[in-house]
Amino acid sequence: MDYTLAILFSLLQLLSGGTAAPLQEEVVKMKSRVKWMAEQLMVRLDKDFLVPAGLTLSPPADDLDGPSSIVAVLEGYNSLISDTLNGVSQVKSDISSLTGYLDQWRQGHCSEQRPKPSVPGPLQELQSRKEFIHTVSIEALMRVKEFLNLLLKNLNHLETC
Repeated sequence: MDYTLAILFSLLQLLSGGTAAPLQEEVVKMKSRVKWMAEQLMVRLDKDFLVPAGLTLSPPADDLDGPSSIVAVLEGYNSLISDTLNGVSQVKSDISSLTGYLDQWRQGHCSEQRPKPSVPGPLQELQSRKEFIHTVSIEALMRVKEFLNLLLKNLNHLETC
């Protein structure tokens, strides 16, 4: 009987220790991949799209409340970027790849699914001005760049489901 308890205790310790480590390893791997994807997107934005002279954006009010809010914000801006804007197709594809990866990771690793986050103020404002398609597209690109900077400085927000 003493051996049974000892074996059960050993197994319990082994299992509890064994399941915690891979999860942390997966989070580190995910954060590393998101960081790489965001940095590549930033390079493309810096190379292909210059901020027009005199354009000033209000401070970002976009929320970094876990992968679901990050996906919602990036998808929202991506939907506002016009396909007719020169050289934008690869940027839109990169944004979609990043949001797709984050959404897939969230679905596979977050047991509790959160309700879809509300649309942040700057994104909502841009959505109301869709008739100025190229102006909105350029501002959306600049907001994506700001948001990616914020994300890169706060990768720990990815750990929150």
